[in-house]
Amino acid sequence: MAKYLYKLGKWAANHKKRVIFGTIGILIIIAVAALSLGPSFSDEMSIPGTESAKAGEVLNKEFSSSDEPAPGTVNLVMKAPKNKTLESEEVVEAINQTLNEIKKDKSVVAVATPTELGNLNNNKEIGFATITYDVPAGKVTEKSKDIILDSIEGTRDEGIQTELAGSVAFSELEIGGISEVIGVVVAFVILALTFTSFLAAGMPIITAVVGLGMGILVILIGTNYFDIPTFALSLAAMLGLAVGIDYTLFIMSRFRQELAKDHSVNEAIAIATGTAGSAVVFAGITVIVALLGLGVAKIPFLTMMGISAAVCVLFAIIVAVTFVPAILAIFGHKIGPSTKNRLLAKFSSKKSEKNKDDSTKWGNFVTKRPWTVTILGIVLLVVITIPFFHMQLGLPDNGTKSDETTERRAYDLLSEAYGPGYHSSLVVLANTDKSKGDIQENISKVTGELEDLENVKSVGPPIPNKSGDVFMISITPETGPNDIETNDLVHSIRDLSDSNNEDIELLVTGSTAVNIDISEKLNDALPLFASLIVGFAFVLLVIVFRSILVPLKAVLGFLLSLGATLGFVVFVIQDGNFINLFGFPTASPVLAFLPVIVIGILFGLAMDYEVFLVSRMREEFTHSKDAKKAILAGLKDSGGVVTAAGLIMVAVFAGFMLAPDPIIKSMGFALTFGIVFDAFVVRMAIVPAVMTLMGKAAWYLPKWLDKILPNIDVEGTSIQTEVEKRKTNRKEKMKFVEKTEK
Repeated sequence: MAKYLYKLGKWAANHKKRVIFGTIGILIIIAVAALSLGPSFSDEMSIPGTESAKAGEVLNKEFSSSDEPAPGTVNLVMKAPKNKTLESEEVVEAINQTLNEIKKDKSVVAVATPTELGNLNNNKEIGFATITYDVPAGKVTEKSKDIILDSIEGTRDEGIQTELAGSVAFSELEIGGISEVIGVVVAFVILALTFTSFLAAGMPIITAVVGLGMGILVILIGTNYFDIPTFALSLAAMLGLAVGIDYTLFIMSRFRQELAKDHSVNEAIAIATGTAGSAVVFAGITVIVALLGLGVAKIPFLTMMGISAAVCVLFAIIVAVTFVPAILAIFGHKIGPSTKNRLLAKFSSKKSEKNKDDSTKWGNFVTKRPWTVTILGIVLLVVITIPFFHMQLGLPDNGTKSDETTERRAYDLLSEAYGPGYHSSLVVLANTDKSKGDIQENISKVTGELEDLENVKSVGPPIPNKSGDVFMISITPETGPNDIETNDLVHSIRDLSDSNNEDIELLVTGSTAVNIDISEKLNDALPLFASLIVGFAFVLLVIVFRSILVPLKAVLGFLLSLGATLGFVVFVIQDGNFINLFGFPTASPVLAFLPVIVIGILFGLAMDYEVFLVSRMREEFTHSKDAKKAILAGLKDSGGVVTAAGLIMVAVFAGFMLAPDPIIKSMGFALTFGIVFDAFVVRMAIVPAVMTLMGKAAWYLPKWLDKILPNIDVEGTSIQTEVEKRKTNRKEKMKFVEKTEK
């Protein structure tokens, strides 16, 4: 692979203008196609085959009068001013005036007041009006939303708290914003200090944006043909930007090293592409395989999230080994090691020496105290992992949003009015057999049994379908949608169906039941997915490092960082510790698909750092056969780059952690601390410490296994050998010429 990438890098350098303009041309073509089609995201999160999904199909078949999607609705949740009710004359007048303004919207087909709907709470202080549109929720225009927002100012001015709920969203999911910009700015500062050059610092960001732009635009095109959820775009952007910067950083760092060895610009580019580029391709493919592995869970929206993120990583790889060499060919010596910004050089000249000493000191510290570093590192991560063992999965709803959003305030008002169970209502479908007994008697008996179940607040009257063999029963629990008691109630209803002697099958659906089934499906998929990932990593690293113990150490380190990441997520997000510090509005269950995403992404990034750090150690050990010297060389030559790459990842992910949406915030939070634990605790501390303890045994591989394993030249040894041969031949030729002339 290294030889092919060497040739590709040299070709890109020799045809730099063609490559650059060609890349920009492709970006423009994709952009035109994406803009002409427009985005069409799908936030359908059901899983085919689950009990709630089957019940949903029966519900649509037996009780839906049309195949058309349900019309969009907005609920105006209102609370009367102090010492008044929603039936007070002046309050009713203000509500009617607001609703009359809303009726002027031609898209509105029906408006119902709280009194007409009969939904006032016991003290008649809280209720909601419902506005129904002639189009599905996703197609309600911004103009219609603005009319709602402008109109409710009338009731608010009268002291009536008015908030919005329903199927039409008013607090949209943010795809990009100031939070992401902050992450990029921090990444630029890290790169500037790393390269002591503003020009060199800007290049990884520019090239990453080019690759990310292509990936995002392809995803936008894909939304017209596949069911891609909205938040998949944020995950793809988060990962694509981070790896895009890192991959360029690795190639640029190697380019500067080769340039310092007196290679020509094009030769340095070719060598960097063949060596660091090989590691980039290998690491990138590892990330892609991990992301595609999300399909193991057989959950459609999760599979599409993995594919979307993989698309961005793929473009990051392509840009890194084609566009980056072309850019390097243009700037050449302007970003070489000898070219430094005076301000940065003045700031970091003392610091650079210090950093250099610190790197050596850190390597010496770890190798002299391997037991201390190993034990402290492992104990730290194990302690942080402990909360993981009581992790509770769930899906976000309006109750997990910030109280600055109108949906969250509406959620709280409805909970105050009707209890938390209002948000976790269940739909039970009773399938009967007309040939067995009196249907009405059997249904009445089943309804009574449902009322006797624990945690049931109320059971609605059975509503039959046209043929009278399927009945719909609504149940309101005492507890909220993410409470364990609600989960137990769903299973109790299903158990009641299994033990039913009246041949009545009970099916449970509704958003709460769907979320419970999704969480359980994801929880069941975790062990299989983690096992496949760890097994894949071990085999892959055995091939790369020609060792048994080094890959074993790598995957065990990954499990440590993964456990600590999920444990810290539970400690903060679920248990509610330091939630104000990290900006979470309230304690809530862990996002159901977060553990699977963390496993896939963190695995790929952990293998990135393992390859970049340990491949340099293997390169040194191959030459010197000195295990300790190899560890020190790896920490000195690759440790700084891995540290910079880890800090960049943390900066980018932390930027997304600042996003207001709970899904994006929780993903950014988990990945931020996942990188902290893996890059800085595992790779930079535990890995060299354990390898010191293993000594030469770390590189042991049985001869029979060595013969059958394919040889993947990630370090680019073959290229360096050829370069040295050519260098030697040139020297000998020059000596021969000099002798001849004499």
